[in-house]
Amino acid sequence: MGGFFGAVSHKDCVLDLFFGVDYHSHLGTRRGGMATYDAEMGFHRQIHSIENTPFRTKFEKDLPAFHGNAGIGCISDTDPQPLLIRSHLGVYALTTVGIIKNAEELIEQYFSDHGHQFMAMSSGKVNATELTAALINQKENLVEGILHAQDLIEGSLTLLILTDKGEIIAARDKVGRLPVLLGKNENGMCVSFESFAYHKLGYEDAYELGPREIVKMNAEGFETLSPAGKDMKICGFLWTYYGYPNSNYEGKNVEVMRYRNGEIMARRELAEGTHPDVDYVAGVPDSGIPHAIGYANESHAPFARPFVKYTPTWPRSFMPENQEVRKQVAKMKQIPVPELIQGKKLLFVDDSIVRGTQLQETVDFLFESGAKEVHMRSACPPVMYSCKYLNFSRGNSDMDLLARKVVQELEGDEGQKHIEEYADGRTERGKCLLRAICEKFGFDSLGYQTVDGVLEAIGIDKDKICTYCWNGKE
Repeated sequence: MGGFFGAVSHKDCVLDLFFGVDYHSHLGTRRGGMATYDAEMGFHRQIHSIENTPFRTKFEKDLPAFHGNAGIGCISDTDPQPLLIRSHLGVYALTTVGIIKNAEELIEQYFSDHGHQFMAMSSGKVNATELTAALINQKENLVEGILHAQDLIEGSLTLLILTDKGEIIAARDKVGRLPVLLGKNENGMCVSFESFAYHKLGYEDAYELGPREIVKMNAEGFETLSPAGKDMKICGFLWTYYGYPNSNYEGKNVEVMRYRNGEIMARRELAEGTHPDVDYVAGVPDSGIPHAIGYANESHAPFARPFVKYTPTWPRSFMPENQEVRKQVAKMKQIPVPELIQGKKLLFVDDSIVRGTQLQETVDFLFESGAKEVHMRSACPPVMYSCKYLNFSRGNSDMDLLARKVVQELEGDEGQKHIEEYADGRTERGKCLLRAICEKFGFDSLGYQTVDGVLEAIGIDKDKICTYCWNGKE
């Protein structure tokens, strides 16, 4: 995935930029970067790997070198950025969030006019942010260039530009799959993916960009350079999984949505008679916990934490890169509370079940710790389609997804023609999928939230939410 933060102020904004970017560290694990502009010193930029050391630690020693009243920064799960670009449009820094699915085709088109080249990374691939800059630079101004790039890119493109005038241009992708929010204080403006990042820094909500909208910011305020479009498809996974609990998107808080989501799931199961008799309801740390609290409150089953995660050494579950080491780290992080596990019937709510890579270890760990029964609930529907709009999952194929793999095991290619049935736990195929996953992992029962349940929990117009990963509908 990735996140970004920018600030422009009447005073030096480096500390706001540093802490604002750091507050997006939950969105990426590979690169962190900052770029500032000072009227006398010009641009200054630094990029570091954050695969083994957090952003804050990597950049603390660099802070004395940063000066300026304007800056942008990012946490990236993909390529190094922000990049400094020099073209007929001037010198500017650029950071992007999204994914370019047709990158190779766009590169070939660019090469068709001889005399162009890209800097290749060690893999031989082109940095997606550099490719974006090349597309922007095909036009006569930045706004036309951004709209041009968004029209050509298959996937999504949200970006921040820091200009050599000390201004920031922010653009939300053309159907608003990700949020872009503006904050304001007495000294200036900021722009952020996560609203809590600027609230903590003393900014107040000022504006939320609409889909495809482009704005320009300076210390005095902001103006719209290109108006918002009518169509929005914001990612539903923002609320269920990767959004931070304190944040609000389209006016809806993440933590509140998760409580409501758990309540809706429990309410449905109680009505259908599928809620099991358990001693405790628990959440898979961390983002499963609020869903579980809502489930427990509605079902009147006690909430508990039968195991906790030990995070001081390895704060992020998808680190390090080596798969075997990652599995061992995941195991070491799970610290049981034996008094809440031994001989107990437990129902766990997880934010989602995507590839199921750590699911088996968790279930084995619970039974090895003495659990009598383990029931699993997913706070979102079965993930049936790999996202083609955002880069928040390492898997690139639908067949990397647990539900799709199990469908293939059950019915082969024929099963892939009936994904809608398999995704509905009330159909015969849906019930078969639930039984097969239970047998594979050793659950006593399994249940998924429905698409309608998630949409109800979010609470905005359902036509404005992207549910592609669950039902393949764009």
